Amino acid sequence: MPTEAEILAYYAARANEYEKVYAKPERQNDLRFLHQVVPTYLTRHRVLEVACGTGYWTRMIAARATSVTGIDLSLEVLAVARAEQPASAPAQFVLGDAYALDRVPGKFDAAFLGFWWSHVQHAKLHRFLTGLHRRLEPNSLVLVLDNRYVAGSNWPITRADEQGNTYQRRQLDDGAEYEVVKNFPSTADVSDAIEAAGGTHIAVHELQYYWYVAYKVGVAG
Repeated sequence: MPTEAEILAYYAARANEYEKVYAKPERQNDLRFLHQVVPTYLTRHRVLEVACGTGYWTRMIAARATSVTGIDLSLEVLAVARAEQPASAPAQFVLGDAYALDRVPGKFDAAFLGFWWSHVQHAKLHRFLTGLHRRLEPNSLVLVLDNRYVAGSNWPITRADEQGNTYQRRQLDDGAEYEVVKNFPSTADVSDAIEAAGGTHIAVHELQYYWYVAYKVGVAG
């Protein structure tokens, strides 16, 4: 299993080519739809974006949200995010740990997770979700977006461990290779994990190349 240091080294090395994944021709129809629907969900919300990466989705969300705070553990991707964020749609970027969200300043009534769920090991998912839910105000919205596995469009799965986590070996433009956790849950897996962590009003949607789920936390009754 890759160590945290190895994962951070991967994202540091990938920072300047991270967004090439969004140029894949076969994914453009799905992405056009998501470019519309993601900001619509988060309009007029105070958004905590977990693992914001280079800010690809932050730029769209911030144009419609009341405020956005993006956190990531990689200084390199945060530097790209800050440089690319337009002045017309400001956002705050903070060095932060997805498993220590209580340390992130601010008040939030929504959260966005773009392509983070799939990198969370199964054994850590409940801990992450409950920590996220505690960080949000009552009646908050959570929107999660991630990949479906489509052979030929995704990096192939190279192995699985005893806990059922699956892994990919990814090659960067310079030829360097890194192993990363990349899980592809079913819609039932997603719903069950959210419900177990206290989420309600769960609506999971599948596109050809992506899935997304919107749900609520802290709803009375």
